[in-house]
Amino acid sequence: MNGMTTVSPTSENTASSGFITLKRVALVLVVIGIFVTTYLSYLKVGQASAVCIEGAAFNCEVVLNSVYSELFDIPIAYLGLIMYLTLGALLLLEHRVGFLQEYGKIIMFGIALFAWVFSMYLVYLQFFVLQALCPWCLTHETVMTILFGVISVRLFRSLQEE
Repeated sequence: MNGMTTVSPTSENTASSGFITLKRVALVLVVIGIFVTTYLSYLKVGQASAVCIEGAAFNCEVVLNSVYSELFDIPIAYLGLIMYLTLGALLLLEHRVGFLQEYGKIIMFGIALFAWVFSMYLVYLQFFVLQALCPWCLTHETVMTILFGVISVRLFRSLQEE
Protein backbone atom coordinates (compact mmCIF):
# COMPACT_ATOMS: atom_id res chain seq x y z
CA MET A 1 0.00 0.00 0.00
CA ASN A 2 1.10 3.54 -0.50
CA GLY A 3 0.22 4.74 2.99
CA MET A 4 -3.07 6.33 1.94
CA THR A 5 -6.23 5.16 3.58
CA THR A 6 -9.54 4.95 1.86
CA VAL A 7 -12.58 6.02 3.78
CA SER A 8 -15.77 4.29 2.78
CA PRO A 9 -19.01 6.07 3.40
CA THR A 10 -20.91 4.88 6.41
CA SER A 11 -24.63 4.39 6.35
CA GLU A 12 -24.97 7.55 8.41
CA ASN A 13 -23.04 9.64 5.87
CA THR A 14 -25.01 8.15 3.00
CA ALA A 15 -28.30 8.82 4.78
CA SER A 16 -27.15 12.34 5.60
CA SER A 17 -26.39 13.11 1.98
CA GLY A 18 -29.81 11.67 1.09
CA PHE A 19 -31.42 14.05 3.55
CA ILE A 20 -29.56 16.96 2.02
CA THR A 21 -30.80 15.96 -1.42
CA LEU A 22 -34.37 15.46 -0.22
CA LYS A 23 -34.13 18.69 1.75
CA ARG A 24 -33.09 20.55 -1.41
CA VAL A 25 -35.95 18.98 -3.35
CA ALA A 26 -38.33 20.02 -0.56
CA LEU A 27 -36.96 23.58 -0.61
CA VAL A 28 -37.37 23.83 -4.39
CA LEU A 29 -40.97 22.60 -4.06
CA VAL A 30 -41.59 25.13 -1.29
CA VAL A 31 -40.28 27.94 -3.52
CA ILE A 32 -42.57 26.81 -6.36
CA GLY A 33 -45.47 26.63 -3.90
CA ILE A 34 -44.70 30.12 -2.60
CA PHE A 35 -44.68 31.44 -6.17
CA VAL A 36 -48.04 29.83 -7.02
CA THR A 37 -49.80 30.81 -3.79
CA THR A 38 -48.40 34.35 -3.97
CA TYR A 39 -49.90 34.67 -7.45
CA LEU A 40 -53.23 33.26 -6.25
CA SER A 41 -53.13 35.63 -3.24
CA TYR A 42 -52.43 38.55 -5.57
CA LEU A 43 -55.52 37.59 -7.57
CA LYS A 44 -57.60 37.75 -4.38
CA VAL A 45 -56.15 41.07 -3.19
CA GLY A 46 -56.13 42.76 -6.58
CA GLN A 47 -59.31 41.10 -7.74
CA ALA A 48 -57.55 40.55 -11.06
CA SER A 49 -58.37 37.90 -13.62
CA ALA A 50 -56.12 34.85 -13.64
CA VAL A 51 -53.95 33.96 -16.59
CA CYS A 52 -55.73 30.71 -17.34
CA ILE A 53 -56.17 28.06 -19.98
CA GLU A 54 -59.57 28.64 -21.50
CA GLY A 55 -61.84 25.92 -22.72
CA ALA A 56 -63.14 22.48 -21.86
CA ALA A 57 -63.13 21.99 -18.11
CA PHE A 58 -60.73 24.87 -17.36
CA ASN A 59 -62.26 27.95 -15.78
CA CYS A 60 -60.13 29.68 -13.17
CA GLU A 61 -62.73 32.32 -12.41
CA VAL A 62 -65.31 29.73 -11.32
CA VAL A 63 -62.82 28.07 -8.97
CA LEU A 64 -61.19 31.23 -7.61
CA ASN A 65 -64.50 32.99 -6.96
CA SER A 66 -66.44 30.03 -5.58
CA VAL A 67 -67.62 29.79 -1.99
CA TYR A 68 -64.89 27.16 -1.54
CA SER A 69 -62.10 29.66 -2.23
CA GLU A 70 -62.29 30.92 1.36
CA LEU A 71 -62.29 29.27 4.76
CA PHE A 72 -63.82 31.36 7.56
CA ASP A 73 -63.52 34.43 5.28
CA ILE A 74 -59.78 33.78 4.78
CA PRO A 75 -58.77 33.08 1.18
CA ILE A 76 -57.40 29.56 0.76
CA ALA A 77 -54.48 31.07 -1.18
CA TYR A 78 -53.37 32.97 1.96
CA LEU A 79 -53.50 29.77 3.99
CA GLY A 80 -51.44 27.98 1.35
CA LEU A 81 -48.86 30.76 1.33
CA ILE A 82 -48.59 30.65 5.14
CA MET A 83 -48.20 26.86 4.99
CA TYR A 84 -45.38 27.02 2.41
CA LEU A 85 -43.61 29.80 4.33
CA THR A 86 -43.88 27.76 7.53
CA LEU A 87 -42.53 24.60 5.90
CA GLY A 88 -39.72 26.63 4.31
CA ALA A 89 -38.76 28.14 7.66
CA LEU A 90 -38.82 24.73 9.34
CA LEU A 91 -36.63 23.25 6.60
CA LEU A 92 -34.11 26.08 6.93
CA LEU A 93 -34.05 26.01 10.74
CA GLU A 94 -34.26 22.27 11.43
CA HIS A 95 -30.50 21.88 12.00
CA ARG A 96 -30.08 25.18 13.84
CA VAL A 97 -32.76 24.97 16.53
CA GLY A 98 -32.48 22.20 19.12
CA PHE A 99 -36.22 21.54 19.36
CA LEU A 100 -36.49 21.26 15.58
CA GLN A 101 -33.52 18.91 15.38
CA GLU A 102 -35.55 16.44 17.39
CA TYR A 103 -39.11 17.17 16.29
CA GLY A 104 -38.83 19.15 13.04
CA LYS A 105 -39.47 16.27 10.66
CA ILE A 106 -42.53 15.15 12.63
CA ILE A 107 -43.90 18.70 12.72
CA MET A 108 -43.33 19.09 8.97
CA PHE A 109 -45.00 15.73 8.35
CA GLY A 110 -48.06 16.80 10.36
CA ILE A 111 -48.36 20.10 8.51
CA ALA A 112 -47.80 18.45 5.12
CA LEU A 113 -50.28 15.66 5.87
CA PHE A 114 -53.01 18.13 6.81
CA ALA A 115 -52.22 20.34 3.80
CA TRP A 116 -52.20 17.35 1.44
CA VAL A 117 -55.54 16.00 2.71
CA PHE A 118 -57.07 19.47 2.42
CA SER A 119 -55.59 19.84 -1.08
CA MET A 120 -57.16 16.55 -2.15
CA TYR A 121 -60.49 17.84 -0.84
CA LEU A 122 -60.02 20.92 -3.04
CA VAL A 123 -59.27 18.70 -6.05
CA TYR A 124 -62.48 16.79 -5.33
CA LEU A 125 -64.40 20.08 -5.23
CA GLN A 126 -62.95 21.20 -8.56
CA PHE A 127 -63.72 17.94 -10.36
CA PHE A 128 -67.05 16.93 -8.86
CA VAL A 129 -68.75 19.94 -7.29
CA LEU A 130 -67.62 22.95 -9.32
CA GLN A 131 -66.88 20.92 -12.44
CA ALA A 132 -64.25 23.50 -13.29
CA LEU A 133 -60.48 23.28 -13.04
CA CYS A 134 -57.91 25.93 -12.23
CA PRO A 135 -54.40 25.09 -13.53
CA TRP A 136 -52.83 27.30 -10.85
CA CYS A 137 -54.72 25.46 -8.12
CA LEU A 138 -53.89 22.09 -9.65
CA THR A 139 -50.22 23.14 -9.78
CA HIS A 140 -50.31 23.88 -6.05
CA GLU A 141 -52.03 20.56 -5.38
CA THR A 142 -49.46 18.67 -7.46
CA VAL A 143 -46.58 20.43 -5.70
CA MET A 144 -48.20 19.66 -2.35
CA THR A 145 -48.54 15.98 -3.24
CA ILE A 146 -44.88 15.69 -4.22
CA LEU A 147 -43.78 17.74 -1.20
CA PHE A 148 -45.81 15.51 1.12
CA GLY A 149 -44.07 12.49 -0.42
CA VAL A 150 -40.61 14.01 0.07
CA ILE A 151 -41.34 15.01 3.66
CA SER A 152 -42.75 11.53 4.36
CA VAL A 153 -39.61 9.84 2.99
CA ARG A 154 -37.40 12.13 5.09
CA LEU A 155 -39.36 11.23 8.23
CA PHE A 156 -39.38 7.52 7.41
CA ARG A 157 -35.61 7.50 6.86
CA SER A 158 -34.93 9.38 10.08
CA LEU A 159 -37.09 6.91 12.02
CA GLN A 160 -35.18 3.99 10.48
CA GLU A 161 -31.91 5.46 11.76
CA GLU A 162 -33.09 5.48 15.36
